[in-house]
Amino acid sequence: MFRTCILVLLLILLPLNPLIADTRQSKAEAVTSALAWLSLVDSGEYEDSWNTSATYFKAAVTADQWQQTLTAVRKPLGALNSRAVKSAAFHTSLPGAPDGEYVVIQFSTSFANKASATETVTPVKEKDGTWRVTGYYIQ
Repeated sequence: MFRTCILVLLLILLPLNPLIADTRQSKAEAVTSALAWLSLVDSGEYEDSWNTSATYFKAAVTADQWQQTLTAVRKPLGALNSRAVKSAAFHTSLPGAPDGEYVVIQFSTSFANKASATETVTPVKEKDGTWRVTGYYIQ
């Protein structure tokens, strides 16, 4: 009986292995994309960060609005001291956004003028298979 239960459990879980691996790979790709995008923001290349953002993001915010927002909000924080991933959660649905593949990433971040911050970056996997940032929030 015990052996049968173990075998049944393994047969149920076996098909989930590729899904778990795909989700892990998606998270890793999304984090890599987010870090590359954040490096543009960190270096003050706000226009380039907008240009490399997701289509949905660019439809919601103009390049000028984005530059003004980052100049007012991000620039005063100063240079980046450190950034580490706190969490990365895969989602197929987010409030106010079309269904798709998203990874909501939270970073523990320290800036020259703000020792402790949480950055939330949300990349989306676009139709071409590329992860691009569609949301950014600093707390």
